[in-house]
Amino acid sequence: MPALPRPLIAPSILSADFARLGEEVRAIDAAGADWIHVDVMDGHFVPNITIGPMVVKALRGATAKPFDVHLMITPVDPYLAAFAEAGADIITFHPEAGPHAHRTVQAIKALGKKAGVSLNPATPAKMLDYLIDEVDLVLVMSVNPGFGGQSFIASQLKKIAAVRKMIEASGRDIRLQVDGGVDPVTAKQCVEAGADVLVAGTAAFRGGVAHYAANIAALKEAG
Repeated sequence: MPALPRPLIAPSILSADFARLGEEVRAIDAAGADWIHVDVMDGHFVPNITIGPMVVKALRGATAKPFDVHLMITPVDPYLAAFAEAGADIITFHPEAGPHAHRTVQAIKALGKKAGVSLNPATPAKMLDYLIDEVDLVLVMSVNPGFGGQSFIASQLKKIAAVRKMIEASGRDIRLQVDGGVDPVTAKQCVEAGADVLVAGTAAFRGGVAHYAANIAALKEAG
């Protein structure tokens, strides 16, 4: 059996030291992060509040790596331009966060950014039926969004596999990302199911700066 390709690793700064956020982004970049995952929460769509576009803009100078911005906010459309201007490269939203998901994808593309759509654990893969030909990334949430450090929901592996089939059928270059409870064990399961980008918070930042490179290497090797 051929070896699976190594996944891209997108450490979530939700698990970083917020008192040293710029330094943390530089450190995780130097440790081998492929993307920087930025979790934006509003205390409304999800039960937590994190950061806004001003912080994204302030961090933009800390790395040249792609900013993978996951918007867990509603309404989402009024804030797309602000995050695009702040330096987001990929903007991912939840279809439940606005009335017209297709229009939201169009708006992100019009801003010159890559568009991602995120599926909560209870959101079916079928939600993508009329979006798959437009998006650049699909994010399968393997925890309920809102907090870091949660346990992986194993039922999402079937969804990852289903989305992978949809991507292959589309013939398009679409990234399949997984976020939630990703560690060296679940990373392997996700890649085997079809994921090619892994978001890792706790598993990437565990142990402090001296461990970041080893943490990222362990996730890549597990995948």
